[in-house]
Amino acid sequence: MNDKLPAGLDLLWGRLDEPAPEPRQGLSLSRIVRAAVEVADTGGLEAVSMARIAERLGFTTMALYRHVKSKNEMLLLMLDSVASVPAELDEPCDDWRLGLQRWCRSQWLMLHAHSWIVQLPVTGPPITPNQLTWTDRALRMLHDTGLTEADKAGVVLLVANYMLTTARLSTDLGPAASGESVAAYSTLLGGLVDAQRFPALRTAIDAGAFDYPPDATEEERQFDYSFGLDRILDGVETLIRHRAG
Repeated sequence: MNDKLPAGLDLLWGRLDEPAPEPRQGLSLSRIVRAAVEVADTGGLEAVSMARIAERLGFTTMALYRHVKSKNEMLLLMLDSVASVPAELDEPCDDWRLGLQRWCRSQWLMLHAHSWIVQLPVTGPPITPNQLTWTDRALRMLHDTGLTEADKAGVVLLVANYMLTTARLSTDLGPAASGESVAAYSTLLGGLVDAQRFPALRTAIDAGAFDYPPDATEEERQFDYSFGLDRILDGVETLIRHRAG
């Protein structure tokens, strides 16, 4: 393993080669990371601190630093620990579009199960073992499309960025994306927008473009990624046809 990897990455990649046994008692890297994830899942990313993690485990903060050098390293370890790829993405899929839709659904579930992920600072392209596994599985879906390897990498980057951005918006909206909030917004728009000043917007409002469909279930009355993803995949389909000549 490359001994010049940044702190945190050397731990992640090194553990793939020689997984460290977990002691029955006391501190271990795995226990520290699990506790940090629990803190983030409960209180958000802003709640994560070395002191709070140490308190949760019943140790001093200095004891943690014998295993993890910094909070940034901790965040990297936390991300990789929750980003394990579900087994269903190892199953073969003959339809690239269905395969990418399945990949995106798994991403969406992961990002909502650990909503603090979308608040992590972006320090570079994916580089942890689990992040690269996600990339590998997405590239597999495009194996028989006839796209160049550069095309495939571009598609995966586009889709991954879209999912992360949309999940961040969904998290930030929170209750504002509920059926009641959307209905209230539509009513407010209806009172503010007149046809003379905003003719196109007025037409859209009158057509119910800013409402959930009347027959939508409560589960469907949530901020979703499907419409945008379908448009992206439509573009990928056009690219595949173009590459095929």
